Amino acid sequence: MNNNILNTIKELAENKEIELPFIDSTIENAMPSTVALQQIVEILTGILFPGYFTDSALNKKNLQFYIGANVDKVSKLLYEQIKRGFCFECNDSEKDCDLCNSKADEKTIKFINRLPKIKHLLKTDVEASFLGDPASKNRGEVIYCYPGISALTNYRIAHELLLLGVPLIPRIITEMAHSKTGIDIHPGAKIDEFFAIDHGTGIVIGETCVIGKNVKIYQGVTLGAKSFPLDSEGNPIKGIARHPIVEDNVVIYSGATILGRVVVGEGSMIGGNVWVTHNVAPNSKILQRRAKEQEFLAGAGI
Repeated sequence: MNNNILNTIKELAENKEIELPFIDSTIENAMPSTVALQQIVEILTGILFPGYFTDSALNKKNLQFYIGANVDKVSKLLYEQIKRGFCFECNDSEKDCDLCNSKADEKTIKFINRLPKIKHLLKTDVEASFLGDPASKNRGEVIYCYPGISALTNYRIAHELLLLGVPLIPRIITEMAHSKTGIDIHPGAKIDEFFAIDHGTGIVIGETCVIGKNVKIYQGVTLGAKSFPLDSEGNPIKGIARHPIVEDNVVIYSGATILGRVVVGEGSMIGGNVWVTHNVAPNSKILQRRAKEQEFLAGAGI
């Protein structure tokens, strides 16, 4: 091999300047698989919306068998990925793999038991999108076609895993939906039932957002952080509440940007392309100024 190439390989193998964590990945300590996680999400989606995302012929007589078989399948796959998530997080040189195995088994069982809750929330999201969009012909169309439901399916799965203390895996799952739909929902956000996303592209919902019942948002909306304090070394302090609280029955139109730990009061409407960095009283309307109309004669004033 050329000496220049050998030097390049040596340089790539070294940690210089900004050190990146090195993952000592072995068969016993493999890293999470995005391929396996995508398969898990697909199986879970088939369980949560039976009959929509499967080639199997389903009816009332075989539905329970179908769900049972897929719950068994997804449990085995999920256990392995949760275990790998704990391995990724583990910084102990004396790794206790038996403990990680035990935790992965416990979290998998608890997550499966939360699937009815996830299904209920997604049904309310489908209902909100169907009732809130005159273009939707039926609820099945919403389930099949709406990117908001796809993103919320990943989010609601990931959120429950995050609540169970599963590391890394929730973030991978929501980022899969982000890549697919353009909708970026952090798994740490708290989103109540009957949440509708219309169109969806470019939506950002931050980690500490709290969204109430019957909220609807349009494309390009950002629920983000305005600023955040730094520690003594100049690094952002993690985990502090820095994103908006959106109360019940709020509509946020396209392009609106709401930043910081502000409260958008119940029943309010935030107009398109508005920039909000302060609390909004309940039942308020926040709108842009009207465009100024001006006429020019023979090009004068242009």
